[in-house]
Amino acid sequence: MIVADTNIISYLLLPTERSDSADAIYQADPDWVAPLLWKSEFRSVLALYLRKQIITLDKALLLQESAESMMADSEFELPSPQVLALINQSSCSAYDCEFVALAQHLNIPLVTEDKKILREFPSTAINIDHFLSRNPTKPD
Repeated sequence: MIVADTNIISYLLLPTERSDSADAIYQADPDWVAPLLWKSEFRSVLALYLRKQIITLDKALLLQESAESMMADSEFELPSPQVLALINQSSCSAYDCEFVALAQHLNIPLVTEDKKILREFPSTAINIDHFLSRNPTKPD
C-alpha cells in the first residue's frame, strides 16, 4: 500500500512522460490511498488539460470517473492537529501535508515527485524511481 499524491494518480491516467513509471508503480502495488482532497486536486489537473484543449469535456468526465472508481474506499480524512503539526515544522502547503500525514498515520510511503516534500519529509516520501528500485514489477 502507498499514498499516491495527485500527480502520481494523474500520471497513471493521463498521457505524460511519467505515465509508464506510474503504470509500473500500479503494477507493483495497486493498493493506492490518498486524503479526500485528491479529488479536487485531480479536477484542477483536468481543468488545465481542458483549458489547453488537450482533452475534451467528455474525456475529462471519463477520466474523473475512472480515477474515482480506482480510489473508491481508499480516501481518508485526516485530523487537523496532525496536519497542522506538519505544516508548523515545514514550509509545505496544507494540501501537501495532508498526504504526508496520511503516509505517517498508515506508516506507508508517500510516492511523489514533489521536490519540497521529498526534501522536507525524507523518511516519509519517496520518488517514483526510488519506489520502483525497491519494488520491481513482476513479469506477466
